[in-house]
Amino acid sequence: MCLKVRYTLKKNSDFRRLYAKGKSAVNPYLVVYCRRNREGVNRLGYTVSVKLGHAVVRNRVRRRLREIYRLNAPRLKTGWDIVVVARTRCVEAEYRQMEKAFLQLCRKLGLTREEEA
Repeated sequence: MCLKVRYTLKKNSDFRRLYAKGKSAVNPYLVVYCRRNREGVNRLGYTVSVKLGHAVVRNRVRRRLREIYRLNAPRLKTGWDIVVVARTRCVEAEYRQMEKAFLQLCRKLGLTREEEA
């Protein structure tokens, strides 16, 4: 069994660079920041604040966001650094609402492939 390698953003400096110089889009559930990279692959980072709840709640939101990206990755262009910030409405939101919100923001930022737009 061969698992795909997942490229993630881990360094604080990567997150700060995206917040400062990246494009962003907002809706009630999520904020998405993006910026081109030279890697040729998408690198993803997730931010789920302590304000959202205890560890169990934050981890559930994080797992949902990772799954939403995993299932929709073929629809997105490659070569981008992306940070997804969960907002407080994410906690009570259903999975479909979160997925719809993520795809809407990706379209707004021009991250979806041309055939999807």
